[in-house]
Amino acid sequence: MPKFAWEGKTRTGAVQKGVTEAQDAASVETQLKRAGLLGITVKEQREAFKMPSFGGGSIDTKDLVIFTRQFATMIDSGLPLVQCLDILSSQQEKPAFKQILLKVKESVESGSTFADALAKHPKAFDELFVNLVAAGEIGGILDTILNRLAAYIEKAMKLKKQIKGAMVYPVTIMSIAVIVVGVILVFVIPTFAKMFADFGGELPAPTKFVIALSDFLLKYIIVIIAAFFATIWGFKKFYATPVGRKKVDAFALKAPIAGPLIRKVAVAKFTRTLGTMVSSGVPIMDGLEIVAKTAGNKIIEEAIFGVRQAISEGKTMAEPLQACGIFPPMVVQMIAVGEATGAMDAMLTKIADFYDDEVDDAVSAMTAMMEPMLMVFLGTTVGGLVVAMYLPIFKLAGAVGG
Repeated sequence: MPKFAWEGKTRTGAVQKGVTEAQDAASVETQLKRAGLLGITVKEQREAFKMPSFGGGSIDTKDLVIFTRQFATMIDSGLPLVQCLDILSSQQEKPAFKQILLKVKESVESGSTFADALAKHPKAFDELFVNLVAAGEIGGILDTILNRLAAYIEKAMKLKKQIKGAMVYPVTIMSIAVIVVGVILVFVIPTFAKMFADFGGELPAPTKFVIALSDFLLKYIIVIIAAFFATIWGFKKFYATPVGRKKVDAFALKAPIAGPLIRKVAVAKFTRTLGTMVSSGVPIMDGLEIVAKTAGNKIIEEAIFGVRQAISEGKTMAEPLQACGIFPPMVVQMIAVGEATGAMDAMLTKIADFYDDEVDDAVSAMTAMMEPMLMVFLGTTVGGLVVAMYLPIFKLAGAVGG
């Protein structure tokens, strides 16, 4: 279907522009006249040749935050919804996000609510975003809701960065260790082994072990690489099953070092998300359902659904939270106080702020603890290989000196 670029004026003289798909220019003009525009000009938009786009088309969290903040400012300034979408889509640099905003604008022009238009693009706007926007539209506080959404997304993004940042160092050190050990075993050890064979004599036990390890790696390197990728593929397949995901997520919560951190992240995410939804007027039952679906851990998801079921049976929120055994007693007590005083949203926000700091401290402590452990591991592994290869040389030098 062809696209038509149009321009017109409102009854107050404000100029509006946009692009609409239609059968012909007359259809577009008729649609705009019904919307109350005057002085309408319509031109068919010709598609220019575009070079293929490699990357840059993904919709990341930062783009979403900027869009939400700018949209809230425009709505607060009194600009019409369609005009806001038109301006934001025209200045959007990411092609994928630009196309989504144009489609949202077209849906709104066709009579859809803003929330329904966003719901058609779940990869860009999740259930939380859509439900909060719907609450803002109904309550007439869309600008306030959008500002809360932007603040929530920024907090969630910061939390995610903290976790990723904590994983960068150990993953980097382990990767370097594997590469260094692999290079030594594949390229360096065979040279030493040939030299020792020419010398003759009995080799020390550590040297024999390293040479045998090198021979094994050279002989079965293809099998080892294939087994590595097969293990990753098998784990993904296992985790994709309901039973597999439940077992892995349960193990993650009980893991010695990562377990407490995962639990704190879950509490921070749960309280932040639910607090944002409750303060925005979303019913508690709908809020709990969305929070459960976005929990990221099957055990926590089932616990939240259990809380939702208990509330539907007439119980308070604090009782099932305490029974599930996942949330700390302090969190349960604060939520109970929030229920009793009618300040649930404020209490949830306080808990989220507290646990954001707890996560920050836990990440710092874990990184500080892992640094010396990883350095010792790297030094022991590489140093052990080097010492094992030089032992025969030391032995030979001693024999010559004697």
